[in-house]
Amino acid sequence: MDQIDGDNDFLEPLKEFTAARIGLGRTGASIPLKQSLAFNLAHAHARDAVYSELDQDKLPDELKEFDLPVLQLHSKAAYREQYLQRPDLGRQLGDESATLLAEYSSASDIVIVIADGLSATAVNNNAVNLLKILIPQLFAAGFKIAPICLVKQGRVAIADDIGSQLRAGLSIIFIGERPGLSAADSMGAYLTFGPKPGLTDESRNCISNIRTHGLSVKQASKKIFYLVQEAFRRKISGVGLKDNEGLPGYQATALH
Repeated sequence: MDQIDGDNDFLEPLKEFTAARIGLGRTGASIPLKQSLAFNLAHAHARDAVYSELDQDKLPDELKEFDLPVLQLHSKAAYREQYLQRPDLGRQLGDESATLLAEYSSASDIVIVIADGLSATAVNNNAVNLLKILIPQLFAAGFKIAPICLVKQGRVAIADDIGSQLRAGLSIIFIGERPGLSAADSMGAYLTFGPKPGLTDESRNCISNIRTHGLSVKQASKKIFYLVQEAFRRKISGVGLKDNEGLPGYQATALH
């Protein structure tokens, strides 16, 4: 019979605040069977998320409401196993995609990229819902938005390549995060001012854990919009761009 260790009883009230595995209890020298099965199920969900695919039928259809061209691109990683073993290929556009992108090269303020990353499930579930809030805000602020780019087998830095080719002032990439054992549907957003090949992670700002049971799309879009405004105002992103919203003395400055 499963038993809960009396020393962990005080953790019971805290479980409602976190999906983390706390206070699991024990049976003899092991964890209870119910918790063991739950762990195996979570691990299976994480594996499924890694091998999930962008919904390339539904996403382009849903993105039509923004009245922007939608480009379907592919990195140099030809298939999933290669993507997992060769991160460098996931950061570069494939030759056919680079040719397609060249046809749309025109100066713009912002390019929005949606990539599968390590959980296409995350972007399938969250990206469009967030953009329904964010894109109208960006349009209202006067930003010119480049074609929306859907990328298969893409990693974060591929937005540098795309932003550079489209001559965008700033790139935002929405990408599936590495699945955890309690969150297989977590989406991240990375902002880079002046995107160009060769940049490193210190050049980006990240908003993480965007999902139903994490940071809501409404909260995330608000933070992204704030960072976009600040990035253009200060012409910088990454470690030099701090989140000062809400601090004493801070006043938002509209740019457009």
